[in-house]
Amino acid sequence: MDHKGRLKKLHTAFESNSLDGLLVTHLPNIRYLCGFTGTSGVLAIPETGSVFFTDGRYSEQARAEVKGSRVVIARKPPLAAAAEWLAENKNKGKKPRRLGIESEHLTVAARSQLASLLRHNFRLRETRGLVERARMIKDTDEIALLQAAAVLGASLFDRALEVIRPGVTENEVAAEMEYAARRSGAEQMSFPTIIAAGKRSALPHGRASAAAIPSRGFVVCDFGVILTGYCSDRTRTVHVGRPTDQARGMYEAVREAQAAAIETVKAGASVGEVDQAARKILKKRGLERHFTHSTGHGVGLEIHEPPRIASGQTEVLCPGMVITIEPGVYVAGTGGVRIEDVVVVTERGCEILAPTSKELITI
Repeated sequence: MDHKGRLKKLHTAFESNSLDGLLVTHLPNIRYLCGFTGTSGVLAIPETGSVFFTDGRYSEQARAEVKGSRVVIARKPPLAAAAEWLAENKNKGKKPRRLGIESEHLTVAARSQLASLLRHNFRLRETRGLVERARMIKDTDEIALLQAAAVLGASLFDRALEVIRPGVTENEVAAEMEYAARRSGAEQMSFPTIIAAGKRSALPHGRASAAAIPSRGFVVCDFGVILTGYCSDRTRTVHVGRPTDQARGMYEAVREAQAAAIETVKAGASVGEVDQAARKILKKRGLERHFTHSTGHGVGLEIHEPPRIASGQTEVLCPGMVITIEPGVYVAGTGGVRIEDVVVVTERGCEILAPTSKELITI
């Protein structure tokens, strides 16, 4: 991946954002810009060049992974080391006067520490989503990694279908899926696996529990893996026992809503239009009030990234954006359905990463 190119593009954004430099503290942003995958580090980006600070635990790893930035192994916390380096080198012309900070990822204590260490030599400027906006457009390498993660993640559903039976607990199903993920090479799950059965399927984020799968009802399976740093996200819903006409109608409404939203995805469309396409179908079926979350979100180095695919959002889709499309219906006391795929935006539409059948499966 072209880390130098990413840093160069970020440098060109300084002027329009009234910055002379940026202090990057959010680890996914650090990984995106220089390749470091550890858990302790700060990337200082002055007007020219960049310096990555970490501690002694990561001396070998940083030297092996970091590309396009100088590596400094500090004997103090990386944030303090980076701030002191900035202050000490200001007079050499290497330090920014207006220093951008990732305010959404800094604690109050960390900001206070920065202000103290940098004293009056710098004006701290809050930046919101500067690196994240660059991350919204995935390059060809990233799309390939996301597709590989999607394919691995999709395979876990086969294991779920082997395990889901009345009396088996939700935790058991999740455990079997997560074990299969590790055996297949996943670094970890993208998020705690959601297995929500029966009446619990009406909980949009019903994490797997000790509850047993009932003899009849929906089972929502929402799962994902991290592979080579990139996340996958998928939801499939099955039905245990013979579904009622009402249950089948609910499932078909969600499937139609998802298809309508996917059909709307293309370069130039707004995320609000995609969300509205799903809601229009569910409104026609009298189910809109049971759709209680956004239609989707960006996916990449993090499971939830910009853009947000939701009502009232105006972000315009661009080629290379990778997003989820995941409408759902949740009827308290009865059950719920969600169907989700990850798609990459193209000029004329979108491509589903790892497409699989969405016919209602009964067990």
